[in-house]
Amino acid sequence: MALYAAAAAVLAGVESRQGSLKGLVYGSSFQNVKQLYALVCETQGYSTVAFQDIHAQGFLSSFPHPQVLVYELLLGRGFKGRGGRWKPLLDRHQARLKAELARLKVRRGVSQNEDLLEGGSKPGPASQVPRFVRVNTLKTCSEDAVDYFKRQGFSYQGQASSLEDIRALKGKRFLLDSLLPELLVFPARTDLHEHPLYQAGHLILQDKASCLPAMLLAPPPGSHVIDACAAPGNKTSHLAALLKNQGKIFAFDLDAKRLASTATLLARAGVSCCELAEQDFLEVSPSDQRYRQVQYILLDPSCSGSGMLTRQLEEPGTSVPSQERLRALAAFQQRALSHALTFPALRRLVYSTCSLYQEENEDVVRAALQQSPAAFRLAPILPSWPHRGLGTFPGAEHCLRASPETTLTGGFFTAVLERVEVPSSVSQAEASAPEVTPNPAPKRKKKRRRKATAAPSSQPGM
Repeated sequence: MALYAAAAAVLAGVESRQGSLKGLVYGSSFQNVKQLYALVCETQGYSTVAFQDIHAQGFLSSFPHPQVLVYELLLGRGFKGRGGRWKPLLDRHQARLKAELARLKVRRGVSQNEDLLEGGSKPGPASQVPRFVRVNTLKTCSEDAVDYFKRQGFSYQGQASSLEDIRALKGKRFLLDSLLPELLVFPARTDLHEHPLYQAGHLILQDKASCLPAMLLAPPPGSHVIDACAAPGNKTSHLAALLKNQGKIFAFDLDAKRLASTATLLARAGVSCCELAEQDFLEVSPSDQRYRQVQYILLDPSCSGSGMLTRQLEEPGTSVPSQERLRALAAFQQRALSHALTFPALRRLVYSTCSLYQEENEDVVRAALQQSPAAFRLAPILPSWPHRGLGTFPGAEHCLRASPETTLTGGFFTAVLERVEVPSSVSQAEASAPEVTPNPAPKRKKKRRRKATAAPSSQPGM
């Protein structure tokens, strides 16, 4: 019941104005921040309607966290966990709870649970974004992961050929992404937090747009890479997988708690090539001999987070930053990007944010390029990607944007900057940028030919 107790505490804190939803979630002692954040956001969307009407029936007073439990049991993914002495109570009242939900829908004249949401909270395009799952190639491969899910009763539909294929996903069907060969796609709201492969570090729950930075940076094995603002660590683990744990990742972040979470994630993912440092990237000296071989930098700095899928479910007003905050964020982002471009051996950099605002995206990139007009340029990337950068300056079309409406992902921005001339300290053979060529999709096998090995021996047999 720890998850439900933590969610109830966060909701109570928001109601009593003790802090913002996100701040209270990150301040909680509950370890799985993403799972807690998702449950709190989803529960809050229904809290003013379904819960109040059902709670008015009076039989929920004996429940320890009724608001969260009612949502999870009736509207969410179903009660999870052992639950101690509360599990028999939930089981005993489950039929009555479902009956009350049915009566509530009749009284409101609706047929779908989503219709119980108030007008401002009704799910939009973000609610249709699928669950993307990156296979951690440090521990397994896509084919073995596909085999494992098939033996669990999931139906593998092959490689997606269009967004329509993804929109059509339902139930226990899943696809392989057409761009990233290690990315699996499940229907929206598929919960894999308690899946044995996720808990063992074989799967990383990561949105497709968030996978683009490491994929586009594409450092070959043996490279030295800087992850300038590393927490929470998903992109860092992706970089390590691309490096095959060969080479070096210097990962920086100022937040000690988030850096500790990053360390936990990287350890679970089997990352051994990363050096974590609780340090401001702006204070990292490009002339330090430790970084003399750094040719690749991933810069995903603090931003407004306006593209994050869960932001629309937060308390009103938190998703719209003030102009003052936007200016402050953009100034920091510009300093960070300009600083990154001063590393002497650098030849390729990815700048990304989960922001929708031009001030944090195209404007930052344009300012950095104006400071180094002869040294760096925007690299043309993914010409078939449907959502391009805003046309605010020549070449901005080389930037990528993402959104629930256009790419079925979270809101995101990505730009790749490459050095016009390779530094003399870097050999010409090393300088050839690797091509991003997706691997063939695992075949939809009619009969399993061999035993897969994605899960550790302590987990259910692969």
